Amino acid sequence: MSRKALDYDQINENVKKAQYAVRGELYLRASELQKEGKKIIFTNVGNPHALGQKPLTFPRQVVALCQAPFLLDDPNVGLLFPADAIAKAKLYLSYTSGGLGAYSDSRGLPGIRKEVAEFIGRRDGYPSNPELIYLTDGASKGVMQILQTVIRGNGDGILVPVPQYPLYSAAISLFGGSLVPYYLEENANWGLDIDNLRQSVAEARFKGITVRAMVIINPGNPTGQCLSVDNLKEILRFCHKENLVLLGDEVYQQNVYQDERPFISSRKVLLDMGPPISKELQLVSFHTVSKGFLGECGQRGGYFEMTNIPPESVEEIYKVASISLSPNVPGMIFMGCMVSPPKPGDISYDQYLRESTGILESLRKRAHMMTDGFNSCKNVVCNFTEGAMYSFPQVKLPPKAIEAAKQAGKVPDVFYCLKLLEATGISTVPGSGFGQKEGVFHLRTTILPAEEDMPAIMESFKKFNDAFMDQYEGNSWYSRM
Repeated sequence: MSRKALDYDQINENVKKAQYAVRGELYLRASELQKEGKKIIFTNVGNPHALGQKPLTFPRQVVALCQAPFLLDDPNVGLLFPADAIAKAKLYLSYTSGGLGAYSDSRGLPGIRKEVAEFIGRRDGYPSNPELIYLTDGASKGVMQILQTVIRGNGDGILVPVPQYPLYSAAISLFGGSLVPYYLEENANWGLDIDNLRQSVAEARFKGITVRAMVIINPGNPTGQCLSVDNLKEILRFCHKENLVLLGDEVYQQNVYQDERPFISSRKVLLDMGPPISKELQLVSFHTVSKGFLGECGQRGGYFEMTNIPPESVEEIYKVASISLSPNVPGMIFMGCMVSPPKPGDISYDQYLRESTGILESLRKRAHMMTDGFNSCKNVVCNFTEGAMYSFPQVKLPPKAIEAAKQAGKVPDVFYCLKLLEATGISTVPGSGFGQKEGVFHLRTTILPAEEDMPAIMESFKKFNDAFMDQYEGNSWYSRM
């Protein structure tokens, strides 16, 4: 029988090469165990509502009214919804051509793009052009759209931080490009070394790869570090000198748990630096409603903003966006509520402030609880989660454990994480899914489990880990605490 187009050996090789560890072997095994009745704590993905975070009231009220506009005609609507939510819903419906069920402009609703531009202007101190802002189905779709535009073939390379969020490695493989890693320094709190960057570019060019772009994730995923202004200036100068477009993944900009390095956007630092770099460096920045204190992952709302991109290239990006007709409109409404929330004096302001502040304060506490918990364990060391939603502890696996993993046909940190899952129900992601230096092993877990559940989760982890280390090593062990 002749081979068919969708037989496994006939499909696109780039599809086979793409790997996404966040929903990989560990997640699939966790799902199987859950079907068998085992309680699973899914800390493998930054999915706040799945781990008990409550939705903010105001955005849900606005979207509810937009989804069911007949409620606005009910004379009793004011008894159920506050006046500012009603006004916001009417405003957003006026932006559409037929409610939430109608396609929008392929770049997103112009009125909400204007609100995003105003948000960026307030944040950075420089005006933003709504015509250079595209609303997307989450930040991931925007990242993929830009990578697809940048990558012309396997001779094109993208600089990506390692450890990295596997969206980048997967998308680069899918589009037939080459990932060029630059390693973050764990001993320097996952800092970035410009000499390491230069070396990565030189090695890539020696292999015949044209390095076209650089990715930064700030705050970091999975590593949780926050970049300083000096870090960002170094990166911007490097990209300018090497003629690289900078892709700024800034989806965790609201998730900062220390005061020494508040979030500052790449765009603000670039424009502060002034000409010629502020007029020449190409920058694309990404944001989402999935993170921060909204945590509305399932709503798929995001945007990207382009800086110093030629008009002809913007037109091509618009053409590609048009192929999908329209981003989802409810996601845009959530984006509007995120960038244009209730203001002081509005009816919903106090509740909105109380809810959002409460979430961020609790996340800060959980970041400390998880870091301290990991550092109390045998052979585990963990840098503090300065930002984002994850801890990325290093697990110093004994030689006997590495040999046992080899015998089982598993990568050592996958072996460890599978044992952890089976014993405790805690579903994590092995560090090998994000990239790590040879012979060093990690796992990634979110800091999202409920604050009241965190002590029991960390105690469960410690009990498993210390027993695992005793089994494979004996009584010789290391702890930071």
